[in-house]
Amino acid sequence: MRTIGIVTEYNPFHSGHSDQIQALREDFGLDCAVVCAMSGNWVQRGQAALADKWTRTTLALSHGADLVLELPTLWAASSAETFARGGVGLLAATGVVDTLSFGSEAGDLEPLQKTADCLHTPAWQELLHQGLDQGLSFPAARQQAATALLGPEATCLSQPNNNLGVEYLLAIRSLGANLTPHTMRRIGTGHDQAPQEGLAHASASWLRQQILKENPASLSPYLSPQEEALLRDDPASLTFCTRGVLARLRTMTEADFAQLPDSGEGLSHRLYDAVQTAQDLDTLYAQVQTKRYPLSRIRRLVLWAFLGLTVQDRPDTLPYLRVLGFSPRGRILLRQMKTSASLPVLVKPAHAARLKDPTARKLFDLEARCTALYDLCRKNFGQKAGRNEYTETPIRL
Repeated sequence: MRTIGIVTEYNPFHSGHSDQIQALREDFGLDCAVVCAMSGNWVQRGQAALADKWTRTTLALSHGADLVLELPTLWAASSAETFARGGVGLLAATGVVDTLSFGSEAGDLEPLQKTADCLHTPAWQELLHQGLDQGLSFPAARQQAATALLGPEATCLSQPNNNLGVEYLLAIRSLGANLTPHTMRRIGTGHDQAPQEGLAHASASWLRQQILKENPASLSPYLSPQEEALLRDDPASLTFCTRGVLARLRTMTEADFAQLPDSGEGLSHRLYDAVQTAQDLDTLYAQVQTKRYPLSRIRRLVLWAFLGLTVQDRPDTLPYLRVLGFSPRGRILLRQMKTSASLPVLVKPAHAARLKDPTARKLFDLEARCTALYDLCRKNFGQKAGRNEYTETPIRL
């Protein structure tokens, strides 16, 4: 039985994700297993996930996923490089996943692999540093250096899913992961774009906007009525906790901001100054953002500051595998992982209490804190109980 891994956010799970899983079974056989390394309650854009990780796990399992494992916040809410490295490391550590599948605009592995090979060379590193010294942002310097060496083929880095695909290939190489890469063409509208005629799927960002804006129009066929009702019931967003975020940030010193990841190059100083006067999060982001400091980087810094995280909190590698949910086929995988996994597998919260590695126990406790803070970002906070990391058990299909 082939076992295919996907690194994902499912924020939210929609028709495009369902079609991806169906396509994998067409490519690899109906009996193949699908394992998801899914972001927890906080995502790469520096935001709260629209729905909590257990709700998103339920949707993934109901559409064909077999095993959902959590990509912890310290990797999930990070740069593309760290996100990819965490996801690849997690799937490789299961010992059962043999293939890593991801969507890309290219839909072809060859240009992505050529670009990844280029980004591993000393020549590219030298050109990258030259671009950074010129004041370019990292993405711009990266693109410029790759284009100088590869020519037009490097344009794949300008598209978000291609870019992430390249990071997956780099992570497989650097970690020595025994995973065969597989890509399929991403079909649907681009990030933050409204649905377009003739394209089957809407972007996840557009769907989030409609739900958070309380747009009453139906989101079918991108979400079923049941899925839409579930997501509209109690969505989460960092903006629902704006005062809490600003209160936390205004207690921080400039030295505190300097402990955040990717906060160098004077960025911590800009963020510290902006926090003192900003009245809302969008204003804060705008005051700090420049051509050198992309919006996504600013959002992640603000999120890490709110969560009380520092770069020292993230271990070099994942210390455990946390199970969020499984199907009957996923249960078979879990049995295999008792002997194949290279890390402890946490199926029940009680398993975390038995962790002997202090780094692993610290990470679980930190994730519990992040979940408690996620509760504050729910639209209906206080009207219903939040979900507790120490008591929630995996979703069983």
